[in-house]
Amino acid sequence: RQKIRDILDICKKTGCELRILPGVYQLINGDVSISNLRRVNIEDLLGREPVELLLNNVMAYVKDKVVMVTGGGGSIGSELCRQIAGYSPRQLIIFDVYENNAYDIQQELKKTHPELDLVVLIGSVRNTARINSVIAEHRPDIIYHAAAHKHVPLMEDSPNEAIKNNVMGTYKTAEAACRYGVKKFILISTDKAVRPTNIMGASKRICEMIIQSFNELSSTEFAAVRFGNVLGSNGSVIPLFKKQIEAGGPVEVTHPDIIRYFMTIPEAVSLVLQAGAYAKGGEIFILDMGAPVKILDLAENLIRLSGYVPYEEIEIKFIGLRPGEKLFEELLLNEEGKTKTANDRIFIGHPDPMDPLVILKKVRELGEEAKLERDIHEAVKAVVPEYTYKTQGEREAAAFCDGGDFY
Repeated sequence: RQKIRDILDICKKTGCELRILPGVYQLINGDVSISNLRRVNIEDLLGREPVELLLNNVMAYVKDKVVMVTGGGGSIGSELCRQIAGYSPRQLIIFDVYENNAYDIQQELKKTHPELDLVVLIGSVRNTARINSVIAEHRPDIIYHAAAHKHVPLMEDSPNEAIKNNVMGTYKTAEAACRYGVKKFILISTDKAVRPTNIMGASKRICEMIIQSFNELSSTEFAAVRFGNVLGSNGSVIPLFKKQIEAGGPVEVTHPDIIRYFMTIPEAVSLVLQAGAYAKGGEIFILDMGAPVKILDLAENLIRLSGYVPYEEIEIKFIGLRPGEKLFEELLLNEEGKTKTANDRIFIGHPDPMDPLVILKKVRELGEEAKLERDIHEAVKAVVPEYTYKTQGEREAAAFCDGGDFY
């Protein structure tokens, strides 16, 4: 991968559209032909090897199990369903509030795995009766909890919805998992949960605290998986840049120095699946994703790979950090430390111990506060002390200075 990236760094300066030829031995053996030339993807420029999944471990704990994926129609959720379907689960339950996504993955899996016992259900994790009835009826052995609001700027504008959906949705799903004897519960988390500066990140940190608290109080093995930005997921930066390039620009970058950790959707899912194999209860799994990537470099590379010259044929416009955004994300709090697993790219973080009954009481109170549609930030900070945010007055002043209408 490093060599490919170095070669591409030279070739992209030619202004030609680039394609990658299959390996010469594949051509000689007749496995592929010249027609298998593919476009160069931004993934080719990450410059590191993909994280490998230990398939035997995964197959051992998924095979013949009833597996449920909340948010199963989303970018991560649907890829989880694709991979799980190949490991012979007894039944796969897809649970999603958005029927179009659920329908798409249902039709795909019916074609690719006609033998699969597939159940696709529409509903929200916010609905206590619905989530309890589904888990009570189907009695999943494993739940992958991917249902969440994830867009930082949107959640900054609707903070109570982040609490209702992410926090209370996780609380209700985890509580039902305990009640009906689910064996494993894997939460999809984010690097934005570390020292959060936005409500989405803070909500996911509370989700981590919820599953660690339930882990102390039940026989269900709860674990969380924390990773960075996923290339090509719904609403992520690469599809947005591609649309802007196709429209002739400008490509909008928030800040020239902003950096992010990136991984591919299959990598993200392999981490989630492998975490399930390793989970004994209470862990936060973290992926070593190599060096972070400058978003400006991604934008310039994508423009060149599309056959254009940055700043000449396609403009790059800096629009400023959005509300709640950091210049860089972290994967681990210093005090968490980390230990290795059998996969040298996956680590376990160890947050400070907490009183589970106190945490869950605070979460319930936070849920009640969110229903009142008042400013939720102080109540969130009471649960996550490291959460930092701008007050109402600071947000108004910033909007005024930017020449925008805050109201």
